[in-house]
Amino acid sequence: MSLTRRLLASYLAIVVVTGAVLTVASDVLLRRRLVDEATAALEREARYLAAMAAGRDAPALDSLLRAVGTVTARRLTVVDPQGRVVADTDFPRDQLATLENHAARPEFREALAGRTGHDLRRSASTGRDELKVAVPYGGGGVRVSAPIPQVDALVHRAQGAVLAGALVALLAAGVLAFGFSVGVARPLVRLRDAAQAIARGEHPAVDLRGRHEVGDLARSLRAVDESLSGRLADLERERSETAALIAAMVEGVIACDARGTVTTMNPAARALFGLTEGEAPPGARELFHQRPARDAVEAVLAGDTITALEIDVSGRMILLSGRPLAAGGAVFVAHEVTALKRLETVRRDFVANVSHELKTPLTVVRGYAETLLKDDPPADVRAGFLAAMLANAQRMQRLIDDLLDLSRIESGGWRPMPGPVALDPLAREVWATVEASVHKTLRFEVALEPGAAEAWADAEAVRQILQNVLENSARHTPDGGRIDVRAARVSSGLRVEISDTGQGIPSEHLPRIFERFYRADPARSREQGGTGLGLAIVKHLVEGQGGRVEAESTLGAGTTIRMVLPAP
Repeated sequence: MSLTRRLLASYLAIVVVTGAVLTVASDVLLRRRLVDEATAALEREARYLAAMAAGRDAPALDSLLRAVGTVTARRLTVVDPQGRVVADTDFPRDQLATLENHAARPEFREALAGRTGHDLRRSASTGRDELKVAVPYGGGGVRVSAPIPQVDALVHRAQGAVLAGALVALLAAGVLAFGFSVGVARPLVRLRDAAQAIARGEHPAVDLRGRHEVGDLARSLRAVDESLSGRLADLERERSETAALIAAMVEGVIACDARGTVTTMNPAARALFGLTEGEAPPGARELFHQRPARDAVEAVLAGDTITALEIDVSGRMILLSGRPLAAGGAVFVAHEVTALKRLETVRRDFVANVSHELKTPLTVVRGYAETLLKDDPPADVRAGFLAAMLANAQRMQRLIDDLLDLSRIESGGWRPMPGPVALDPLAREVWATVEASVHKTLRFEVALEPGAAEAWADAEAVRQILQNVLENSARHTPDGGRIDVRAARVSSGLRVEISDTGQGIPSEHLPRIFERFYRADPARSREQGGTGLGLAIVKHLVEGQGGRVEAESTLGAGTTIRMVLPAP
């Protein structure tokens, strides 16, 4: 179908749709308006009739309704509070008892409730479509009903007028649309021919005299023809930008031709493979020494795609991806994941450590429980078994509590709430708890220099720091030993030291004691109930408040944990 015919058909379709919408709208809106007006008129008549009927007995009421109904040509009905019909202009008095109760009718239901009710439906008594309006009257209701053929007639006349106007508009629009379509289509056809000539490399003459959008289109077509050479320059600029983007990428990018000769290699790739700037790279196959990587290069050059192949390049872990190019050759992206692999190793070690720490007490609890179930040992043996089971359960509970605390701190779920903390009473309160659990005789002293009696820190964090460090010191200090807590003001804040006269830590283990699950003497630490997480929690709690922590130790002479909390 030509453009002229499509335009003409679209204009005529718009006129037809508009006429149909107006016809439907006239039916809906006009009918609604007429029904609303009729409802208001019937309500006024019903209220007037209710006022006239006030105080009349049944015969007088029947006479009144028939007289008014004859004058108004309305059907009038009165019901008592129970919904029984007591008067109706369409039925004589001796037939009223045969009529069904009207209390359930929508309009009377509202009237019996003291409100005005109305409904539009086919009357069950007369078989006609009627508009019914009822108002309260003496506990019952008065209803005025009127047939609605007048409404339908008015709506049909309005629809006929709309349809007639739509037909006239359709004829006029057809004439105008034909002329307009021809006027629009002809210059567009000429522009189409000109565009096809430009696509063939020609430079046709374009009529630039048109006005409005068609003239703008002709001038734009001429501008396109004249700007092709400029577009070539733009393409070159975009190529330069793409090259700069590849050069700035942190991933190594390597492009090669179909023979495997490297054509592009960004600085990140040169750094990965140890090539200096300006040094000619070897072929793509020679870049890799591992057999799987060389096979992957061959596969990509043959048309396959590889994703995240893990290879080793000079001790560094690389994820290699490759995709063939449509014109031949391939592009490879190398991403170093050495740090991620290291984190994965840490995660695996953590899971292994937790599993190992839980396995030993679980084995003990299970063994004693099985013995108690199968045998009936003496009371003293049974008590020993139960004590061992309780001790190992408490050990697992401490481990789980420490893991939860460490996880909450490391994930950022803990936020310090700094405030004044009195060190002397807090240290002695914590030591009383620790001393009751170690079953040793240890000397404990608190020495605070002037101005160092109070720290500005999170009180609960300081309590846990003291608890963990003092428990460590108490476990590793022999009976009769000594533990001291000292504090002094320094330029960077408050320095707190906890020293003991215990067995000390070998120098080769000292840098790692703040790591999770690290123990200088694993067997002895487990015997004494340590979880291997206490000092790791201490480190996080101190550093989370902006402080720092360090340790000093002399083998056989004792250990000192030194913390510096920042000034407020």
